[in-house]
Amino acid sequence: MDRLQSMQIFSRVVEMHSFSRAAESLSLPPSRVTRAVKELEAFLGVCLLRRTTRHISLTPDGTLYYDHCRRLLADIEAVESGFPGSAGQPRGRLRVDMTLSLARLVVLPSIKDFQARFPDVELTLTMADRTVELIQEGIDCVIRTGIPEDSPTLVAKRVGAFDWVTCASPEYLAEHGTPQTLEDLADHHAVGYLSSRTARSLEWHYVVDGEDRCVRMRERLIVNDTDAYVACALEGLGLIRAGSYMVRRHLLSGRLKPVLTDYCSPAVPLSVLYPKNRHLSPTVRAFVDWVGDVIRTAEPSWRLDAHALP
Repeated sequence: MDRLQSMQIFSRVVEMHSFSRAAESLSLPPSRVTRAVKELEAFLGVCLLRRTTRHISLTPDGTLYYDHCRRLLADIEAVESGFPGSAGQPRGRLRVDMTLSLARLVVLPSIKDFQARFPDVELTLTMADRTVELIQEGIDCVIRTGIPEDSPTLVAKRVGAFDWVTCASPEYLAEHGTPQTLEDLADHHAVGYLSSRTARSLEWHYVVDGEDRCVRMRERLIVNDTDAYVACALEGLGLIRAGSYMVRRHLLSGRLKPVLTDYCSPAVPLSVLYPKNRHLSPTVRAFVDWVGDVIRTAEPSWRLDAHALP
């Protein structure tokens, strides 16, 4: 029995609450994961996990052993990452989750650079706009918009920000007129965006005389995908309020027109979230630093001068 690998396998089973998901994340056969835990229990002479058909939980001995495993594995990784050899280089599998629009418009156009810099990293990108359980789902880090909630298990590192832009197609504005004030929005309708966090469409917020003003729009159509949201605006289906990076090229081409440009909205932070460990792995650290540079480089282009647009 390779005791170190068995500790790694056991820790992954605990974190993912599943033998099969642990096996998938480690690229091991499920039988190998099951055998490793059984051999570890036999070696220690204790039961580490309670197993049912639907649930896995730690025994008291398992809780004690898992706590020691986490500390030992973190210490080993920290020591190895401090040397210039291969052990300290970014390598292995990395799972990152982000919204589809951010991936398509910002991250993927630069991903060749990441691959060239870190050829030993096997990157898996998943695109979602929902709350994910990083540890249980085997995700190493996520990129999210908005102010992160305080979490005892996650670290949030701000890597940039974008502005909200209220806009519509020229066809919609020709038919319904251009709103000049927030009060004018009562005579308009919008495409709604359904938040996966609240299961409600998002309200629109503006800053007026230093105070937050919330506007609830009339919505005849609601979607839950950012690409679909922008597409609806392009089709003249209503006003939208979208991130500047999402609509930049359409504003520059004139297919969308900004409105209410005299009303500002608070900038929206972009943050990378990852599990709170004492030592961040070289692979996760490499991606966090790289994507931060990509977003900071792109960020100035998201600030558009409405008066310079067609």
